[in-house]
Amino acid sequence: MNEGISDDSAGHEQIISAGADEFERRPVPKGALLRFKHFIGMYAGEHTAGTELMIGPLFVAAGVSAFDVIGGLILGNLLAVLSWVFLTAPIATRARLTLYYQLEKICGRRLVILYNLANGVMFCFLAGAMITVSATALGVWFHFPMPQLTDILPNSIGWVLAVLAVGVAISLVAAYGYKMVARVANIAAPWMVLVFLAFGLVSLRQFIDVTGARIETPADLWALANTYLWTGGDPLPGQVKFTFWHVMFFAWFCNMAMHVGMADLTVLRYARKSWYAVASAAGMYLGHFLAWLAASLLFALQLHLDPSDSSVLPGPMAYRSVGLTGLILVIIAGWTTANPTIYRAGLAFQAIMPSRSRFAVTIGTGLLATIAGMFPAIAMQLLDFVAIYGMILMPMGAIVFMDFWFARRLGFEPDYAEKQGLSFNWAAFLTWVITLITCVLLVLYGGIQIFFVSLPGWFVAALLYVGFSRHLQRSSNSKEVSHA
Repeated sequence: MNEGISDDSAGHEQIISAGADEFERRPVPKGALLRFKHFIGMYAGEHTAGTELMIGPLFVAAGVSAFDVIGGLILGNLLAVLSWVFLTAPIATRARLTLYYQLEKICGRRLVILYNLANGVMFCFLAGAMITVSATALGVWFHFPMPQLTDILPNSIGWVLAVLAVGVAISLVAAYGYKMVARVANIAAPWMVLVFLAFGLVSLRQFIDVTGARIETPADLWALANTYLWTGGDPLPGQVKFTFWHVMFFAWFCNMAMHVGMADLTVLRYARKSWYAVASAAGMYLGHFLAWLAASLLFALQLHLDPSDSSVLPGPMAYRSVGLTGLILVIIAGWTTANPTIYRAGLAFQAIMPSRSRFAVTIGTGLLATIAGMFPAIAMQLLDFVAIYGMILMPMGAIVFMDFWFARRLGFEPDYAEKQGLSFNWAAFLTWVITLITCVLLVLYGGIQIFFVSLPGWFVAALLYVGFSRHLQRSSNSKEVSHA
């Protein structure tokens, strides 16, 4: 997701590092723009990572059917790509500013600090989930009890120590700098794609062996998928039943913070053309299609061999499939996702505490993520967490979109905080808060599940921002006229 969550990874930061220090508060100049191939590698590497090892199995745990998961992923990932192409990239390649500076011009610096705080906390939880993923590989070697699908609290001293060891190591690397992290992650990315493919092929072969199925035509393969892989049955305890629509919206919005939420303005500002955002398809269909399906095969096989074993533990599943190579992948996939996520969260927190050194803030951030990783509920409920993450950051994306394209057409001034010297734009703040309250009420009392609420939430945010901006700017202008 990475993340993204997004899931976040080294690809983003490697592109950003090409010029972020020079162009943090001004448009990227023409000479610093990057070619299409840079974005292919970045998106493929970012979205084939540790989160895939948790999300794929959780689809099976949600009782999804073969048609629903495959069809939902094809359409949902297409909608995600189109969101990058038509929402994010056109603004990125026109303004060529980071999201943070764009928000500062619209919202004011104090409000951006609140945004950074929310972003940093969400990054910590996401990094914690990835530390959890890596720690499951250590459980195979050291044989300590590991958490089950329904566990909320850590269930053994061994688990706590494993998470602590992984988290401290990741935090130290992130604190010492990013170049090595980015280099290793990009070297590992092609290999990780191949291992994910191996997960799927080996698990499929094992299914054929244990069931005695004969696969001679595509219809035979489809029958195997419906009978043993994604059966469409009842979800496991504690899981929401997934349909086609759940899968489609999850695939579309699991990276909502990046495209609809506009975080990838920071990355795509380096693109020569806005259509370069189609490179996101490399991540969506290698990571959020191939890798999710391959990872779900691991869990489906586990349930078929032992229906009572409902634990979603990437380490044991990967080891059962391809042995030591699988364990190494679990460690590296979690590491390459958690490391840049901790790094980014540290930068977000440092913006709030500029007097503190980046090293100290990143270490503190890593320890916070490590503590989060000790609680398996975050990783075991990753589908819900990713949906909540996108929902929290989505209103700011709607604000950027409306301010950039429609401000003057709808009767208010764009970049209002910058032009008026404001540190806090109340129109943006009220939009953010009221949109989130509305979304929460829709979930609690409107019967809309968390996976669907962000779509109407975006339109709520857009309308609120236009209304508040028009009202507050007119009130401010009236006061100025009366004082004059």
